[in-house]
Amino acid sequence: MSSTTANGAGAPATLTQGHKRVIIASSLGTIFEWYDFYLYGSLAAVIAVHFFSSLPSGSAFVMALLTFAAGFAVRPFGAIVFGRLGDMIGRKYTFLVTIVIMGISTFLVGVLPTYASIGIAAPILLVVLRCLQGLALGGEYGGAATYVAEHAPMGKRGLYTSFIQTTATIGLFLSLLVILGCRKLLGEEAFSAWGWRIPFLISFVLLLVSVWIRMKLNESPMFQQMKAEGKQSKAPLTESFGTWSNGKIVLLALFGATAGQAVVWYAGQFYALFFMTQTLKVDAVTANLFIAAALAIATGGFILFGWLSDKIGRKPIIMAGCLLAAITYFPIFKGLTHYANPALEAAAATSPAVVAADPADCSFQFVPGELKGHVKFTNSCDVVKNLLNARSVPYTNEKAAAGTLASVRIGDKVIQSVNVNALSPEEAKAAQDKLSADVTEAINAAGYPAKADNDQMNKPMVLLLLTILVIYVTMVYGPIAAWLVELFPTRIRYTSMSLPYHIGNGWFGGFLPTTAFALVLLTGNIYYGLWYPIIVALMTFVIGTFFLKETKDVDITK
Repeated sequence: MSSTTANGAGAPATLTQGHKRVIIASSLGTIFEWYDFYLYGSLAAVIAVHFFSSLPSGSAFVMALLTFAAGFAVRPFGAIVFGRLGDMIGRKYTFLVTIVIMGISTFLVGVLPTYASIGIAAPILLVVLRCLQGLALGGEYGGAATYVAEHAPMGKRGLYTSFIQTTATIGLFLSLLVILGCRKLLGEEAFSAWGWRIPFLISFVLLLVSVWIRMKLNESPMFQQMKAEGKQSKAPLTESFGTWSNGKIVLLALFGATAGQAVVWYAGQFYALFFMTQTLKVDAVTANLFIAAALAIATGGFILFGWLSDKIGRKPIIMAGCLLAAITYFPIFKGLTHYANPALEAAAATSPAVVAADPADCSFQFVPGELKGHVKFTNSCDVVKNLLNARSVPYTNEKAAAGTLASVRIGDKVIQSVNVNALSPEEAKAAQDKLSADVTEAINAAGYPAKADNDQMNKPMVLLLLTILVIYVTMVYGPIAAWLVELFPTRIRYTSMSLPYHIGNGWFGGFLPTTAFALVLLTGNIYYGLWYPIIVALMTFVIGTFFLKETKDVDITK
């Protein structure tokens, strides 16, 4: 199929038809797999309504994000299982299996009954399907990246593997386009009621196309030569993680490369999308169009930085992306507020909300283990904070004397909360309804908007800021596949590179939206969640700069 040889150093330096076929076939299959995986994240707000309807609105959305994150949580286990298979039986058949698992589990999400139909079984089954998706993706990326890199000529690995790097963003872009198309064709009401299932059902067609494409691929030439010479690893897990010589590289790759890359990736795309829709109350169609446009503008950066990494190295580009993100996240996200919802910014400045409460009266309004909705936040502090969270009103916390009933001050107006626990059910409902009405009236009077006004929005500036975030993504993600491939020997490459990649992206990155929004719920500060990606990106910058080597000139045939 390809004119490449097993030796990357001796392979042709031009992009042959064989190379193009490998890149296109691997990339298309991976695009479809990312499309499947990211549909859930793009539809988290809608899914929260159907599968976590018994929880308060803020908690329901965080629970939907937690289910989204469940798919990321199991990705390292998929990396171990499929990485081992990939190093023992081959790259091609392993990532053929992963795409079948991904496609079927995504299709089943599209036919899954909701909480209203089958109760607690609905979110449980949803989590199971997300975990199957995560297992599949855990085996997918390492196989595709390794397969392409092992076909690439010396001095071109950054460029060749950068096409694989575009697939995650293109998959997200494709999922956004399909969702937007369904929303436009069906209308928001029909889409929210049942039309959200269509993008999941479409995945079955993509599955058939992906399997057909990958059946036409041959095995990696390096793996074929290694197999012919009898040099395959008999125990890839032991060789990868049971020896300090390779194990320390795995740890350095995790903390000095993939952890920071992951948080920049998810902050720049998913967290930005959720921040726009949930915090700034930009309508879903407009927010998705902004993200899609930013992705379209900046996606070429993956190829650019992959190519550049062949010239100046992988390390300086990735480290620069992590540092720039850490330095500029606060001003960029504050800029999004300023340009996307100036009324929210003005209201917070002129009529800030302050919750005065006994700290012992305040709960962390996030219940990851509670799917039944039986936990109710009834303390006076929790009741009033839930009202503010539901309207995305930022607030600060003020310590009150022990036993004091909580209150909220919005501008000059002070509203006393209620102690629901001391009232009968009828009295509690009446008191909460009155409190809700009083808080809503104060919020409206202070100018806090129920949603962002598209006419007041500075659309070019919003697009510019989102595009900058995606450019950071391309800096850290474009060269990462080549860097990881070059850090490990052929006989254990699939296993060794997959685990740090999927721990970094599955745990550090995948949990970013959930962690960030949980921090916002905890503090009331809409920007507080940014501390998470900033700290992780700075950690990676320091460890990667001082402890990881540059690899662009490494011979990967050994």
